[in-house]
Amino acid sequence: MKIRCLRSILTILAIAASGLVLAANESVERGRYLAQLGDCVACHTAEEGKPMAGGRALETPFGKLYSTNITPDKATGIGNYTFEQFDRAMRKGVAADGHNLYPAMPYPSYAKMTPDDMQVLYTYLMQGLAPVQLTNKPSEMHWPFNMRWGLAIWNWLFLDDKPFVPNSSQDATLNRGAYLVQGLGHCGACHTPRGLLFQEKAMSESSSNGSLFLAGETVESWRALSLRDLWTVEDTKLFLKTGQNRYATASGNMTDVIMHSMQHVNDDDLLAIASYLKSLPAGPHDKPAHPAPKVVVAKVSDDLFTTRGGLGYIQFCGDCHRADGSGVNKVFPPLAGNPTVSSKDASTLMHIILTGGQTAATATHPRAFTMPAFARLTDKELAEILSFVRASWGNGAPLVDAGSVAKMRAELDPKTTDSSKFETPRLANMLMAKNAQQLVRGMRLHLETRDLLPEHVGDQLNCTSCHLNAGTVADGSPFVGVSAFFPSYGARAGKIITMEDRINGCFLRSMNGKPLPKDSDDMKAMVAYFDWMKGETKAEEKVAGRGVGKIDRSIKPDSDNGKKIYAKQCAVCHGEKGEGLRNAAGGMIYPPLWGDESFNIGAGMARTYTAAAFVKRNMPIGFHGKFPLGQGGLSDQESVDVAYYFSHQPRPDFPGKVKDWPKDPKPSDARY
Repeated sequence: MKIRCLRSILTILAIAASGLVLAANESVERGRYLAQLGDCVACHTAEEGKPMAGGRALETPFGKLYSTNITPDKATGIGNYTFEQFDRAMRKGVAADGHNLYPAMPYPSYAKMTPDDMQVLYTYLMQGLAPVQLTNKPSEMHWPFNMRWGLAIWNWLFLDDKPFVPNSSQDATLNRGAYLVQGLGHCGACHTPRGLLFQEKAMSESSSNGSLFLAGETVESWRALSLRDLWTVEDTKLFLKTGQNRYATASGNMTDVIMHSMQHVNDDDLLAIASYLKSLPAGPHDKPAHPAPKVVVAKVSDDLFTTRGGLGYIQFCGDCHRADGSGVNKVFPPLAGNPTVSSKDASTLMHIILTGGQTAATATHPRAFTMPAFARLTDKELAEILSFVRASWGNGAPLVDAGSVAKMRAELDPKTTDSSKFETPRLANMLMAKNAQQLVRGMRLHLETRDLLPEHVGDQLNCTSCHLNAGTVADGSPFVGVSAFFPSYGARAGKIITMEDRINGCFLRSMNGKPLPKDSDDMKAMVAYFDWMKGETKAEEKVAGRGVGKIDRSIKPDSDNGKKIYAKQCAVCHGEKGEGLRNAAGGMIYPPLWGDESFNIGAGMARTYTAAAFVKRNMPIGFHGKFPLGQGGLSDQESVDVAYYFSHQPRPDFPGKVKDWPKDPKPSDARY
């Protein structure tokens, strides 16, 4: 009987113990979720450092701070903190040893956390993290801000350490959203205007100056937009989860917020956050975006081809953001209707065009796309482009002057590392030529070939499909200096050919179409554009960046690997089956690489090693920060593999192939 009772007691104790372990594990996981929601890792992890071990530099108007080690290491972290000490640090900004924390640590927001949430967050930090021994770096604050006793006065003036109180007139969803936004999410830390003493001017919509809560602020030369009634609930949810929606793509510090925090938030909490933000009436500063119209036909700005800003835009921005500012869905953000573009404060636009940027890598969009820096362009050029963008497509934002760009450049000190001797011609300078109208027509014929010459183009390509940015990109088949080398011997034709012959060769092969009459105005315009691109080049000179370069022909292609590379790197722009990418109105954005609407078998790009050389230096775009398209980056082997894969797919025949190479050896990779 005693043994039976003992067994029963032990069973009960075992069940109780397992329940305690389960409860502890649940607390750790819930605390982990709250730590992600609060984005603790963003500030408390140095670049390439261990998570939560601190050391990240935080720039403030008063000097530099370094985030602290919040792992449970007892010597250098918070391993010796009691819950009471942790709670005091989070609510009152007072560390365990009694020194005051700077409000760069958003304790005025964390003070709104419930006691239960604070407890599980503490449990996670103490039990869910591995201790990391890393000594905290001392701050580098200027006098008198390096004297921490002043922070006690700051707390007395501005800190409300009371937990969040739900609004009885609102439903549970809005109250949950308000709690997350005002508290753990600490959205106001970036998106609410600051006062002279760095205090947030409002901590909620119900506080004094409540209309300023989340009404927008400039932080570290980035413009944190007004979040009040910005988008629809679904648009906001999508943006927080993926870093993208139909209006915008996350940039600057918001990219980190999406990657480390918001993409991990559950759907119910995202709905609550988005619903709460939608409930806030528009603030007094940044105007909210208007609903985007349904695009049926792309609308190109009237002055796209008649102004320096428009020509600068189409040369350096149009391939990603498109002539109509619509962007590329799930790849490159739209500029039409983008709240960052239409903001009165152009800080973010100037920042990103000078230093570049990258989309957030999320579970939904795991591939990050990079925007290169354009710091090598002059302040005047950048001001012209930004002013065009802000004035176009109904954005209606103030223009940007060169002085503002120069000031931002001085603040950021962007570096340019391009050592290329290639001189990128500026399309905007065509406007100074006597035959400017003819030159612009010639440029547009290269840029919009299939639309302007439909009777001569039999597929879905334009000249710029191979001659990037209308022939202005090094190693992207640029037109710079080309006409200086014609007439010249063409091995494929077996005779001397003219510039007009070479152009018509592309119409017949790459365009799978019909030749232009050599005496037509359009042919003259195309040749004039080539001649303008020639500049002072002489026939005997070597032009840096001409052609697409070479690739080792001894590399043996692996078609199976090429198929994998295509799916991973190319399909997003050229389609899973090589069919190309179309916009919502059905227009082609990026060309098909095989099939009836692609280049024919007689085109140079149908040859493995020609295509591989082009791919190596020019594809994918947005792959890294290389000027001007972030293009190239695959290895030689990868380039050969993927080029072999797509060049050997079905495509139109070319009857004239029987006349090719009448005198010279046919290249080994020709498919006929």
